[in-house]
Amino acid sequence: MKKSPSSKQWLRRHVSDPYVKRSKEEGYRSRSAYKLLEIDERDRLLQPGQVVVDLGSAPGGWSQVAAKKAGARGRVVAIDLLPMQPVAKVSFVQADFTTGRGLAALAEALAGGKADVVLSDMSPNMTGIGVTDQARSMALAETAHDFARLHLKPGGSLLVKVFQGAGHAEYLKALRADFAKVLVRKPESSRGESAEHYILARGLKAGDTP
Repeated sequence: MKKSPSSKQWLRRHVSDPYVKRSKEEGYRSRSAYKLLEIDERDRLLQPGQVVVDLGSAPGGWSQVAAKKAGARGRVVAIDLLPMQPVAKVSFVQADFTTGRGLAALAEALAGGKADVVLSDMSPNMTGIGVTDQARSMALAETAHDFARLHLKPGGSLLVKVFQGAGHAEYLKALRADFAKVLVRKPESSRGESAEHYILARGLKAGDTP
């Protein structure tokens, strides 16, 4: 099949991307690992001994970072609809996070405990239709927020990817109702033309945990 001009442009950009090259050299499975590393360097989100949940984890770049940061005393539980090759010190659940079955499997993997940090680098399958893609993206972000409210310890943190557009302001407002501090981050490793950015919500209010 002949490649479209847009796909050729993406391939050229991907091949020359310094973060793609760096990820191969340093053993990370995706360039997105550097987004989490940048945010963590600035905000000290990940600490030794933490329990971390990685939503939408495949191919595993964020899980790799989280496992290294949590260390031997910590624990990382990851979930994705797609298969993911094993990551040392990471418990992986292959399931659809947006379904009741997936959520139940993830809760079981936590063995009744709660997390210190919930990470979500999830993106929907893009259709190219802006309104549809934005709605799907916000639905994933809202699901991550709902999970965090149920499964974070009081004082815990949520880091979630979102896109500028409809529902963004309302989402920030909802997070501010549940967390002590809500910050917006755009890592240098996030492509400049992308509308994506990350919201770091810290300090889950004790009254919001079941």
